[in-house]
Amino acid sequence: MFPEGFHSLLEASVGPERAAAALDALQQDPSVSVRLNPAKLKECPFPDAKPVPWSPYGYLLPQRPVFTLDPLFHAGAYYVQDSSAMFAGHIFRSLPLEEGTSVLDLCAAPGGKTTDLAASLRERLGEHFTLIANEVMRSRLGTLRSNVETWGDSRVGTVSRDPSAFGSTPLFDIILADVPCSGEGMFRKDAQAVAEWSPETVQFCAARSRRILRDIWPVLRPGGHLIYSTCTFNHLENDDTVAWVAAELGAQILPLTPELPVAATRFGCLLLPGLVPGEGQYVALLRKNGEPEGLCRPGNLFTLLGATVPAAFPANLPRWDTDRLTALRYLHGDALVLPEQAPRGELLICHQGLPLGPAKNLGKRCNNLYPKAKRIRMDIR
Repeated sequence: MFPEGFHSLLEASVGPERAAAALDALQQDPSVSVRLNPAKLKECPFPDAKPVPWSPYGYLLPQRPVFTLDPLFHAGAYYVQDSSAMFAGHIFRSLPLEEGTSVLDLCAAPGGKTTDLAASLRERLGEHFTLIANEVMRSRLGTLRSNVETWGDSRVGTVSRDPSAFGSTPLFDIILADVPCSGEGMFRKDAQAVAEWSPETVQFCAARSRRILRDIWPVLRPGGHLIYSTCTFNHLENDDTVAWVAAELGAQILPLTPELPVAATRFGCLLLPGLVPGEGQYVALLRKNGEPEGLCRPGNLFTLLGATVPAAFPANLPRWDTDRLTALRYLHGDALVLPEQAPRGELLICHQGLPLGPAKNLGKRCNNLYPKAKRIRMDIR
């Protein structure tokens, strides 16, 4: 099932023993994991879930539920994310975060790492941070914005800019660059990733990553941190690119020695299928050369960059909590009839105390105002 050249490059990158374990794992079923939104949910709602070792919010599930039929999923109580992809958040949480920290998630869609960073920033800094989630591909921007909106943090803004369009002013204290890659970590989930892989694709992706990093480098303040990550395993896109950043752009590679079941590489950490649960992730940490002049505080980044910020539900609207089936009917776009004691007029339909969206209760009927683009399309019975 593996394309020509993949096996030899994998061995050259991780060694024969690790390569054999990964090749065997890549022929098994993918793992399933979720990450809780600590602002909305404190305990994992799935039975027999096991904690992800490197995430205080992550859980591995024994099998894949039908997430679409769980109102908590639509309420933003958790995010479905590969467990190895949560490792970037682990590295982020090791950084010193001060009030006023500004962070850029450069290649953010669909929003998994964005929401992970948001949870960490919110718990550490309250309202005193700015997180910009950027997605250059317009076709993916809608998904990013929808996921950020569902997560529900008002300190997260979304934009769509090429890295070269951010300018040359140091705007950010931390940049997460989860760059587009050859996608070896998608092999178990996406047959197209296997079909599109080739040694030439790896070379192209490595060159593209370096162009992205060169273009965005000016907006990282001196002394600021770059978290570099990919969902691929080869040294060309991983360690070799990190070495290039240090030499060509000017940075110190910070050692990562986590007390976790994670394989260390020359310059970073590689979560490899067969060694840890998950589909695979490479993460490295660099500190930009130069003397820091305190945190970067460039003013309102949302305004400066034209970022879209998720609108919060109106605080003055009454709430009506519903059972699972009623919540699913609401999410499906069905007309509802609420109990007589439900408030009249505009209200928020909730499930387990978490708002799903607005409705207008007229008594004999309740107008469903859940956005059509977000409605469940599958059978909810």
